[in-house]
Amino acid sequence: MKIQDRHYPPSAPGPDEVERLSRRVFLKRNTGLALWTAALCCGIKLPRPAGAAEIPDIAVVRGERGAATRAAVDLLGGMQRFVQPGHKVIVKPNMSFAGRPEDATDTHPDVVREIVTMCKEAGARRIRVLDHPLRRGERCIEGIREACEVHGENIVQAVSNKRFYQTAKIDQGRQMKSTDVIWEVLEADVLIAAPVAKSHSSAGVSLSMKGMMGLIWNRGIMHSRYDLHESIVDLASLLKPDLVVVDASRVLSTNGPGGPGRVLRPDTIIASPDMVAADAQAVAMFEWYGRKLSPRNVKHIRIAHDRGLGRMDLDNLRVKQIQLG
Repeated sequence: MKIQDRHYPPSAPGPDEVERLSRRVFLKRNTGLALWTAALCCGIKLPRPAGAAEIPDIAVVRGERGAATRAAVDLLGGMQRFVQPGHKVIVKPNMSFAGRPEDATDTHPDVVREIVTMCKEAGARRIRVLDHPLRRGERCIEGIREACEVHGENIVQAVSNKRFYQTAKIDQGRQMKSTDVIWEVLEADVLIAAPVAKSHSSAGVSLSMKGMMGLIWNRGIMHSRYDLHESIVDLASLLKPDLVVVDASRVLSTNGPGGPGRVLRPDTIIASPDMVAADAQAVAMFEWYGRKLSPRNVKHIRIAHDRGLGRMDLDNLRVKQIQLG
C-alpha cells in the first residue's frame, strides 16, 4: 500500500525543522543516559522509579507468539511505560521480503499486530508501521497489513518515495554524518523496533540496530562508502528505539537476510528498552551459521557497547525468562 497524501502534510518539513526535530528526538532519548552517566562518575546514586527493582533489563518469553509478545512487554512494565496517551508511535518491523512467515525473513504478522494493539490500548494517537522494502512494497507488506487492518487502514506502509524522506544530521556519527530519514520517524514520540531474528551475509546478524536501515533512503551507501558495522552504529545513535521486541519465534540462522536458509523454531520473544542488550541476547541464545556466538563476535554490537549506546554484558544485566503454558 502506497502512502496516501492525505496522511501527510502538503509539504514535508524543511531542513531547519528536520534539524530541530532530530535534536529534540536525540535529546529526549539521551538525556536520561547522560544524567545517569554523570551521576555514576560523581559517585551519586540516583533513585530508581517505583518498582524498578523488579523490572528486568531483558525479558525473554517462550510460547505462542502473540501472547509471548504481550507477556514480554508486560515484564518490562507494560506498553504504558513507553507509550503515553496522545503519543505518535512508529513501529519498525522487517518487511523487506515477500516470503512466507515460516521462511523467517520478515517479522511475523502476529507479533506486529500485538504491538499495535498494545500501543492502541496505551492511548497512542497515531501509529505507523513502516519499512523501506528491498522488494516490491505491496507484496512485502501485505501479510502485516492484513494482520493490522483490525486497527484501521493505512497503518502499515511501504515508504518507497523519496519525497517522504528528509535529511537528518547524525551528531554522534563517526563515519556517516547525515542521512535521509522518513520524516515521520523524526517527529515521532516513540520508536519501537520489531525485528525478526535472522542472519545477514554482511552484518553477521540482522536485529534491531541493523533493522534501522529500513528507515532511511540510501542504505546502499552504508555498504559501499562506509564500514558497514560502524555506520550501523552511527545510524543507531540517531534512531535509537525506545523499545525493542525481537521476533525469535522463527530464527533464520543461515543464508540471511533473504533466505532460504536453516530456520530454527524456538518460539521466543525477546524485549528490552536497550537495543544493544536485546540484540546481544538474541545472538547469545541461538545458533548462527551452525555454531554458538558471543555478542562480542558481532562487530556492530561490540562497537555500540563500547560507544555507550547500550550494553552487551549480559552477565551483569537482569534477564527474566518465563515459559507460557
